Amino acid sequence: MSLPCETSFGSRRVHNSTSPNSRPASTARAYLELVRLPNIFTAMADVAMGFLFVRAISGPRDGLVLGLLVTASSLLYAAGVVLGDLFDMQIDARQRPERPLPSGRVLPAVAAWLGWELLLIGVALAWVVAFFTGNLRPGVVAGLLAACIVLYDARLKRTPVGPVLMGACRMLNVLLGMSVAAAPWQVEHWLVAGGIGAYIVGVTWFARTETRQSSRVQLAAATTVMMAGIALLAWFPSWTDELVPSIRQQPGRWGLLMVILGVLIGWRCLRAVVEPAPRRVQTAVEQCILSLVILDAAVCYAMRGTLEAVMILWLLLPVMLLGRWIRLT
Repeated sequence: MSLPCETSFGSRRVHNSTSPNSRPASTARAYLELVRLPNIFTAMADVAMGFLFVRAISGPRDGLVLGLLVTASSLLYAAGVVLGDLFDMQIDARQRPERPLPSGRVLPAVAAWLGWELLLIGVALAWVVAFFTGNLRPGVVAGLLAACIVLYDARLKRTPVGPVLMGACRMLNVLLGMSVAAAPWQVEHWLVAGGIGAYIVGVTWFARTETRQSSRVQLAAATTVMMAGIALLAWFPSWTDELVPSIRQQPGRWGLLMVILGVLIGWRCLRAVVEPAPRRVQTAVEQCILSLVILDAAVCYAMRGTLEAVMILWLLLPVMLLGRWIRLT
């Protein structure tokens, strides 16, 4: 495929007083907004946690596999948001006209090319991992993830099952990291992947009406689903002995950590339930997205220890810094 040429913003030629040097920067920002650059690091956290859940990095080979999986996950996530904006362009023109597509800063033809190319390359990289490791699961999981992304964006996003399918995408992203496990997945793998998926079902449901006044009942129900996801994460140590000594010897520490995280996340959501104005709901959603990285780091700590958890937590830094420049939602 060849990249379509972009010579104008929508049907309007560019006539302004900005200097020529500022236009490349403005164009670059439009594309970074289109792919939701800060959020890509949350996808990295999910897949990296999944990988570290099933194996430690013991050499260059493991580092290469992890790097390929993180790259595949990032491309698939970027593809999902680009295609989502492409399918939602008419709705965004009414509700969020400042976004790259309805504002004309990125042409629909370019977005379509970019979204499908990112999707194909992401799946291809996962199949590279599959052949490199002699395990078909990375390619199969990436294919399922790509299918869910397209189904969500094109058909089911605004239906009642939309949040469930978005949660399935995040669950599959975690399973993409776990796909290099030597043995079949056990209960603990499904609990962790399902816990992250359920958490995102709640976040997606919470955010469904973030551009207008939300229903308190809907927000409360969505918060309950998030808490259920955290409860699944709290349960997984009961199913495995492969924990760090501090958690294995004192399991109450893990329960306390999950309670603290649940209270902090729940409190942020409760403020939006009390006052369900768009800005308050959007702020809560952004904080829940940031908390996803912390949940990933917590799970990684329970399985691998402090160093690996810090590796995940570092991904919070670009999410927060870039989030000041590019909106997370």
